Amino acid sequence: MKDITAEKDLVSYCGLYCGACKSYLKEKCPGCRIDGKYKKCKMRPCCLEHEYQSCADCTEFPNVADCGIYSNRFWDIMEFFFRTQRSACIDMIKRVGYQDFAEHMAENKLVVLKRGRRRETG
Repeated sequence: MKDITAEKDLVSYCGLYCGACKSYLKEKCPGCRIDGKYKKCKMRPCCLEHEYQSCADCTEFPNVADCGIYSNRFWDIMEFFFRTQRSACIDMIKRVGYQDFAEHMAENKLVVLKRGRRRETG
């Protein structure tokens, strides 16, 4: 099993941190940015087309929740059920940058931020 490390290349297109994901740590998945197996992901093709590292780089939607590709019923239900908020990850990336975000997520062993926890790092 891999150790949790802080690597900006392990930040997924939607802002999740693959470096703390159980599938990644058990070497069952190389990470969203590398794999692309999850065909239902709409953010990956959009980010690749616009040459974004993640949705945090999007200039069309300053608030990622306004993007129809990013926001959908499936994630709304998942976030409600697990009390998480992917958009908080995108907001944090915008504030502190990819490396500091990866360090925060690795240090706290998080894949996604919990709802209501929008922290600064450093």
